[in-house]
Amino acid sequence: DAEPVRVDELVAEAIDRCRHQAGTKQITIAAGGTADLHVWGNRGQLAAALGNLVENAVNYSPARTRVGIAARRVNAPGGDLIELAVTDQGIGISERDKERIFERFYRVDPARSRQTGGTGLGLAIVKHVVASHGGEVTVWSAEGQGSTFTLRLPEAGAARDRAQQHPDLEDEDGSTDSPPY
Repeated sequence: DAEPVRVDELVAEAIDRCRHQAGTKQITIAAGGTADLHVWGNRGQLAAALGNLVENAVNYSPARTRVGIAARRVNAPGGDLIELAVTDQGIGISERDKERIFERFYRVDPARSRQTGGTGLGLAIVKHVVASHGGEVTVWSAEGQGSTFTLRLPEAGAARDRAQQHPDLEDEDGSTDSPPY
């Protein structure tokens, strides 16, 4: 089900998903750099992954702070990547916990999870979705300063170019699942 997916649409969907919660906490969500960027993949899965990151940013941020979403094209060997970063001014994550936050059911603070809800699966889902799209997710965080989660995904055109350069990567039916443009 892979197709070119507009980054600005993914960001709009992620913001819509937590608009009410952000409004309740008076958190401003600002996005930039998303125009004219496309990633190659499953729209629903990518929207869920980005939505999980934005939702976490809102849930773990104090009231009257800001959540930022920024996107940019990054040159990389083998094809350009689209980098999507979600930054918050929240509680941050300790060095010890950073190693484990992408594990299923891992909660940094189980007591806090009663307040924020959730299953402990959100970041595991993000990692799985991004990996299955040939990308990666990284985190920068400092306790008391906030966190930035960065997704790096193949750009739609780069995915097409890779498929054309490597016809041996064709599927059994002879298709390469490359973009139609």
